[in-house]
Amino acid sequence: MQENSSNGHNHHHHHRKRRLQTLADDNGGDGGSEPAVWSEFERSFSEVQTVLDRNRVLIQQVNENQRSRIADNLVKNVRLIQEINGNIGKVLGLYSDLSESFSGAVNQRRGGAHSNNNDRGEN
Repeated sequence: MQENSSNGHNHHHHHRKRRLQTLADDNGGDGGSEPAVWSEFERSFSEVQTVLDRNRVLIQQVNENQRSRIADNLVKNVRLIQEINGNIGKVLGLYSDLSESFSGAVNQRRGGAHSNNNDRGEN
């Protein structure tokens, strides 16, 4: 059963990468920095996915330890939950960086379009 959920998960990850690549291809010809921006987005999303995959494994282990009711396993859960919490912080940081990068790319693009409008005397 775990095999199926893993395959479904990889399918979604692959679909997102394909969607990002399509966006990069659609927008890559307009500006010099856009392919680099999309490459950074793809790298960041891949890193987020790796951390989330690790958390999924950790949560499964915590659940197994909890079901076992063995004292040593319950003690191990403290460390596992601390790692999960740390990983959540990593994901938040990565999404924050992505948000800043995306905002910067949008503002840069709008700035270029805004400059072109000003050249034509438009506001």
